[in-house]
Amino acid sequence: MSNKKYYDILGVSRDADVNEIKKAYRKLAMQYHPDKNPGDKSAEEKFKELSEAYAVLSDPQKRRQYDQFGQTGNMRSGGGFEGGFVDPFDIFREVFGGGFGDIFGMGGTSRRHSGAKKGADLQIRLKLTLEEIFSGTTKKIKIKKHIMCEACKGTGASPGTSHITCQTCHGRGEVAYRQGFFTVTQTCQACGGEGKIIEKPCLECNGEGRKRGDATIEVNIPAGVAEGQYLPVRGAGNSGPKGGPNGDVIVVFEEEPHEVFERHGDDIVYNLYIGFTQAVIGEELEVPTLNGKAKINLAAGTQSGKILRMRGKGMPHLNSYGAGDQLIRVHVWTPTKLNAKEKELIKQLSEQENMFPKKDDKSFFERMKEAIL
Repeated sequence: MSNKKYYDILGVSRDADVNEIKKAYRKLAMQYHPDKNPGDKSAEEKFKELSEAYAVLSDPQKRRQYDQFGQTGNMRSGGGFEGGFVDPFDIFREVFGGGFGDIFGMGGTSRRHSGAKKGADLQIRLKLTLEEIFSGTTKKIKIKKHIMCEACKGTGASPGTSHITCQTCHGRGEVAYRQGFFTVTQTCQACGGEGKIIEKPCLECNGEGRKRGDATIEVNIPAGVAEGQYLPVRGAGNSGPKGGPNGDVIVVFEEEPHEVFERHGDDIVYNLYIGFTQAVIGEELEVPTLNGKAKINLAAGTQSGKILRMRGKGMPHLNSYGAGDQLIRVHVWTPTKLNAKEKELIKQLSEQENMFPKKDDKSFFERMKEAIL
């Protein structure tokens, strides 16, 4: 989901502090929680939206990015380029505290079975050139992580042996008890929430079902990404213990400085240095772009500081149509070393009336003001 109005979803102002945001989330999340609205798809979607909004607005970095751009990396649910990949039920438990389980007193129907634990996410930083960002690219990256143990195929049990059902929780992975009006569930301490116990641990991984190793992941990077945005690669992270699902790899993008161009949002700035005579007479020039060479017409009388715009020659809009512009900032170069003949020619030119600005030439002073600002 992208371009969501997160402040409206939580019903808070843009100036709301973290406590106000949390208070609003707690109230609405209790109202729309799926366990309180069984079978109501609209309530479930509302619950997901509330969790997504809270995940962004409660995080200072994500909130700054959202306030500036209206999004946190073109988020969309279920994969791809996004910023909101947190499970809504994880958010709910984080805000309300652990051990709530069946918070609505419906009797032992915890929303999420403990089961096999998911592997931890990994975060890596990936440097990209402006050319790679302009066209989009695919990168293969070597990483170190937990990989599945081949000896036991991730089960954690020695070959030829099996798991036995935990007698404490009878395979549920959690135990429940009443506390006032609520049914509170906790992870079973006997089996660590797995619902089963290894009879004989694998000697290769000591019963973990995983071990340290190397892996190569492939990252498909869309055109137009920016510094600080990130992309989750689903299932490419650490293997979960004892057959648990893999975590994700979070790829954070960095832009390498460019020798020629500056990036400002989706616009690209190029500094063009020209000679005095070129500025006076005008000339057709060739300039570089991120997509090859292009020609521009430099008008006679071009002033230093003039900005020329090449529409659509900038950075592609991320996950959208169109592109920014390339802005050409003109700098008129003043020679510092002249021979006798050149000095004589310049002196002759200086005696001509059109070589100096007229005091009533408003357009000249306006252009100077624009150049300074």
